[in-house]
Amino acid sequence: MTKIGIIGAGAWGTALAQSIVNSGRDVTMWAREVEVVESINQQHENSLYLKNIRLNEMIKATHNVHDMEGCDVYLISTPAQHVRKTIEEMKEILATKPFIICAKGIEIETGDLLSDVAKQIIPNANVGIISGPTFAGEIARGLPCAVTLAIEDKESGEEIVAAIGSRTLRTYLTDDLSGAQIGGAVKNVIAIGSGVIQGRGMGESARCALVTRGLTEMGRLSKALGAKKNTLMGMCGVGDLILTCSSMQSRNFSLGVALGEGKSLEDIMAERITVSEGVHTAKALRLMAKNNAVDMPISRAVYEFLHEGISLDEIIEKVLDRPLRRESL
Repeated sequence: MTKIGIIGAGAWGTALAQSIVNSGRDVTMWAREVEVVESINQQHENSLYLKNIRLNEMIKATHNVHDMEGCDVYLISTPAQHVRKTIEEMKEILATKPFIICAKGIEIETGDLLSDVAKQIIPNANVGIISGPTFAGEIARGLPCAVTLAIEDKESGEEIVAAIGSRTLRTYLTDDLSGAQIGGAVKNVIAIGSGVIQGRGMGESARCALVTRGLTEMGRLSKALGAKKNTLMGMCGVGDLILTCSSMQSRNFSLGVALGEGKSLEDIMAERITVSEGVHTAKALRLMAKNNAVDMPISRAVYEFLHEGISLDEIIEKVLDRPLRRESL
């Protein structure tokens, strides 16, 4: 595999393009925004989504879907709630090639994992997931990171790891699609809660407790969906949870901090051009937890705060008043 197609030119898609092309691969990016295509091709910078980072001049960008034909593998880096539309639009191209979903989230309307969404559209899809503790700006600058690549077809997985992995983008292979997606989605919701505690000034001990119990919720949902326990101990689980719940570079954590400081969700979202996936995932996770009879009190609390208008003081009281349980539950 030498020709890589990246569908979606946000910060993460651009960072992946930079990393992969620096490893000697042929990379073509597709974007809806004409101005993004022109910025990448002419200024060699994604001035809308990844400012002040010089891009490799070998990266090619297009807004013509047909220019994406003939790639060996496709990476879909659109936001999670746009994945269905993207796959539907590019169904003919994706049907005969392996493709990797790089978004982290759960579909709001259905409560489905994104790999399941892909298979609803393309039943025989050779689909995978990339997830892990990464910040786009760091990867685009060539700083080292590690990710999980989850795909059921082992042969394709090994070829894709060889095609996109490198010294600085270390890629670990698994066949556990469900586990990789649960970690990547749930951690965004927990990160908002972690940020709220930070912004509210409740202390590092409280924040650590919330993150730890968030990992427990991640494990419960993972078990209910038949995922492997050890998947969550890797990059796409614990690794991503640690990073996203502790850094202001995280869109979800920083959003939570602003909420904890008293800003409204509407005002925070209005100031941002990038998506804080945890806001949407909180809705989808509520549905998924209900459908699978999984108790996820922290995730539910974040949902109620974001979408049901329950005050932060009331949310905190509800969480602290919960009865104590065994450590394993």
